[in-house]
Amino acid sequence: MNEAAAPRAPGLWLDAARRLQSNRLALGALALLAGIALLSLAGPLASPWAFDSLDWRHLAQPPGTTAAHWFGTDRLGRDLYVRTLYGLRLSLVLSLLASAVSLAIGLAWGAVAGYAGGRTDGWMMRVVDVLYSLPYLFIVIILTTLFARGSLPVLLVALGAVGWLTTARIVRGQTLALKRREFIEAARALGVPPLSILTRHVVPNVLGPVLVYATLIVPQMILFESFLSFLGLGVQEPQASLGNLIYVGAQEMESAPWMLLAPALLLILLLLSLNLLGDGLRDAFDPRER
Repeated sequence: MNEAAAPRAPGLWLDAARRLQSNRLALGALALLAGIALLSLAGPLASPWAFDSLDWRHLAQPPGTTAAHWFGTDRLGRDLYVRTLYGLRLSLVLSLLASAVSLAIGLAWGAVAGYAGGRTDGWMMRVVDVLYSLPYLFIVIILTTLFARGSLPVLLVALGAVGWLTTARIVRGQTLALKRREFIEAARALGVPPLSILTRHVVPNVLGPVLVYATLIVPQMILFESFLSFLGLGVQEPQASLGNLIYVGAQEMESAPWMLLAPALLLILLLLSLNLLGDGLRDAFDPRER
């Protein structure tokens, strides 16, 4: 058999996909995430109520009291089933977009800083240190002062403004360890350009820790949004998100516990599925398994 006819080794993504398919727990978590996302999109269509509709005949009604409101109603008579799924949709969109932006910036920043080393690394990481030293709330207040309060694009920028800093530090540490490995030295000796080394060797080998950390960023963004909503800087009424629904439900926990149950349960399912999927992705992209 000649070299031309020899089978080629599977690429990184194909190899990782095959390994992920053999992880039933990770596939189950992925299916749960897909089901939650589909429910947030199609679920409200099964109810005649809008997220801001008021039913004055059923104020603060628990589930099971009336067939018109499956999850009950809040103090204003708004349907909690629709508001919870609408809030889930908004929280998922905001957190996923903010996480994607912060991961992309952090991955590029950390990989370049770690591989370049020397003064470039020093200056780039000093920028990270300066941004870390600024109070997060201070940045958000500046953004909401310059732009409209409650604006979703402004909230997205506020969530992603500092989310990339930890990612950059993680990637830089991994890159510093990788660039002294034999395959990186061999690529340098063969004259491979630095950009190719970063994209073909460094980034694929740091994806494991980054993807695991990504499973923590999404719920972290949801918690950030909840904190901003508590201060009146996040999602504004009558719009709903998991963050402000949980906050309102916690205030009514003693007299109306059902207001907290649905959004809290969805958040728990999101956390669980994201962590299980993150473990599966870490194993799939682990270079020691290839």
